[in-house]
Amino acid sequence: MPRAKPTPTTIVELTAEPLDLPLIEPFTIATGSATAARNVFVRVRLADGTEGLGEAAPYPPSGGETRETALAAARGMAPLVEGCDTASWRALAARLMASFEHQESARAAVEMAALDAYTRSLGVPLYQFFGGAQSRVETDITIPIEAPAHMAELARQYAERGAATLKVKVGTEVDDDIDRVVAIAESAPDCDLIVDGNQGYTPTEALDLIAGLADEDIRPILFEQPVHRHDLEGLRFVTERAGVPVAADESVHTAADALRVARMGAASVINIKLMKSGIVEALDIAAVARAAHLNLMVGAMMESRLAIAVSAHLVAGLGGFRYVDLDTPMLLTGDPFTGGYQQDGMTYILEGVRAGHGVSLKES
Repeated sequence: MPRAKPTPTTIVELTAEPLDLPLIEPFTIATGSATAARNVFVRVRLADGTEGLGEAAPYPPSGGETRETALAAARGMAPLVEGCDTASWRALAARLMASFEHQESARAAVEMAALDAYTRSLGVPLYQFFGGAQSRVETDITIPIEAPAHMAELARQYAERGAATLKVKVGTEVDDDIDRVVAIAESAPDCDLIVDGNQGYTPTEALDLIAGLADEDIRPILFEQPVHRHDLEGLRFVTERAGVPVAADESVHTAADALRVARMGAASVINIKLMKSGIVEALDIAAVARAAHLNLMVGAMMESRLAIAVSAHLVAGLGGFRYVDLDTPMLLTGDPFTGGYQQDGMTYILEGVRAGHGVSLKES
């Protein structure tokens, strides 16, 4: 991206620093367990003094990034973006992709910060910048892999807090997972259930889970990433036989991935996560999915209010997301950020945001 004469919306500085976010309780899924999110906080400053904020939430089993590599990558992006005009935000994203293709969460953080600064400078809320299709987003809430009784208690608590949809982590032993889902269904009988395998099953094990749940008169509204992300044939095998919608999550990082899934008929839903793709690539994935008549889902890694707000603005701006999984701020012991949305139960309300994504650091 050629460097032109600086404008008020030109980036003059990018900084990155570690961001630690303790969890209320350990969060266990098929690919590992965590007690805290080890993220990266990114800030950009424009020539007119406007600041924009972004967050990277790397997760090694999904994209291979760690906090250390994401932090190094974000800092390494400074020479590429300093001097670039945020008005050319797609060209800026392409510049980052060309040099940091596999540092997905770091790219996402820098794109967030750049677009936040640009839209703050314009005085436009981010969800309106993305299209303004709606201004409210309702999320599910996730229950990690634990003993069935504890998972059932979490389900009861979340249902009382207004959750209409519970996302259940599975992907261990099929019989044990069935016991867990049954306990949740009995504890929160009015909630819809999503089961998320996080790549933990073989294709036949995935079908065994669905059959076992059917025997208990449980039909999930979605089965997310049941098999390994590179096993698209296995994913298609499940999609063709499960009798419930199947989502490709870890299998889709780019628009090309989404096109491959669509052409193969490997899934009926695409889960978009900014940490897998960045913002510009997420927009392209959504376009591919819509053209292929695949339903859209949005998800997240272990993110604070900052990154979750950006995803909520994207969903509200574009509209049409059938499944929304943006619950991670509710799983943290605390959050250093404020703003971005108001929350009513499981609904994020964006109407109060006046410019950018609206998130700021809390005053210490």
